This record gives sequence, structure tokens and C-alpha cells, in this order.
Amino acid sequence: MQTPQTHSGTLYVVATPLGNLEDITLRAIKILGKSGAIACEDTRRASILLRHLDITGKKLISYHNYNEPRAIGQIIALLEEGTDVSLITDAGTPIISDPGYALLHALQERNMNVIPIPGACALTTALSACPLPVNNFFFAGFLPHKKGRKTRLEYLAALQASFVVYESPYRIMKLLDELEKIVPDAQIFIGREMTKIHEEYITGTIEEIRKQLADGKTRGEFVVVIHPSGKKIIKSEEYHADHH
Repeated sequence: MQTPQTHSGTLYVVATPLGNLEDITLRAIKILGKSGAIACEDTRRASILLRHLDITGKKLISYHNYNEPRAIGQIIALLEEGTDVSLITDAGTPIISDPGYALLHALQERNMNVIPIPGACALTTALSACPLPVNNFFFAGFLPHKKGRKTRLEYLAALQASFVVYESPYRIMKLLDELEKIVPDAQIFIGREMTKIHEEYITGTIEEIRKQLADGKTRGEFVVVIHPSGKKIIKSEEYHADHH
């Protein structure tokens, strides 16, 4: 195993709040403050967070799916100069269904330093409030918008374990319709607008979830946990008995 370059800067992968700006660690604030540059999806949203944290004078690098090769070149150049760079996403933990894999791969090939700064994550935030079994689950991220979507859902349902997807407000009702055809007896848990003013957590059958969302509650990003039909929902006492 090679030792990372000691003369180069470090890329810090920094988790930032999902919505509530108080959900950031002291360490993340310190790292953002000492980094010479910050790579972010949206420079405007990053600026709002930095102002809230009273962090000024940072070079902001726009880094998203559409400019990834150019942005990676900029970041590598800064790191080679010895400048520390923080990578943040619009909300939550970078890399998890957000741009960043290509950057980490490029840095690994160059044997450069990468350090994660843990914190808020939409996936773990939702799971921590989920009353369905998630001691064993599959995280699928965002589903394909069109081609391959049905095949992907069928594959996930066949795993016979709870699975988790991210969904937009524009496709959440479509997702419920699709699930009704593939896993009609599934139990669903939804977390939306997490940590924000209108945050809400809903659990029920597909039809029960559909009725609640029909009241205009389709704003915000959704984390959806699906517990397939045919898989027993474990009661608390049964779970603890099996794990002792």
C-alpha cells in the first residue's frame, strides 16, 4: 500500500446540513474555515451556508455532473499546489447519490489525500426514524427516470429485504403506482422535507401513502423505504430475542 503524497493538499469530503443549518458538526465548520477552496454543486447555496457560519474569502469551485472533468482538473491543480479543498454537496453527505466518485477515483490514482468529515445524510436520517425493519436493507439511490426503471424495481423487490430509494416530488406518485403493480402488499415509509419546517414522516400501505400525499404534500425530496410483501415485519421483542 502506497503512502499518500505528503506535499499535496488534502481533499476533505464534508457533510453539510440537509435543511436546518444547525445540523453541522464543529469539525466540519473548522475544516471549511481552514480549506483554501470549496468545491460545491451550487455556489449560491454554498455561499448561504458559509455566510451563516461566518466563513469568508473562500474560492468556490462549481462541481456538478455537467462540468466534472474541468472541475476535477481545477481541484487537482489546487491540491498539487498544497491547497486543502473541501468537497460539499447541496445538502447532506457528498458522493451518496451526488457527484464525486470520479474525483475520488482520480485522486486515488494519483495517491492523494482524502479525508471524510461525517455528518448529516438523508439516508441515515430517514432510517433512524423508520419503524420498518432496516437492520438489513439495500440502498438503490435514484431510480432511472424512464428506461430500466421497471426492471430495477423488480430486481429490488426480488431481494426480499427492505430497500431505499430517493425520489423527486415530480415522480413520487408515479413510484407509488409502479410499486402497486410490483409489490402491492408492501409497507412504505416516507421521509420528506427532513429537518425543515414542513418535515414529515409517513408509514403505511401504498394506498394509505397515496391518500396522504394527494393532499398536496408532494414538495421536497423524498426518501422512500419499501418493505416488500411476504417479508414479516419483526416486532421489537422478536428482534432482540434473535440478536442475543
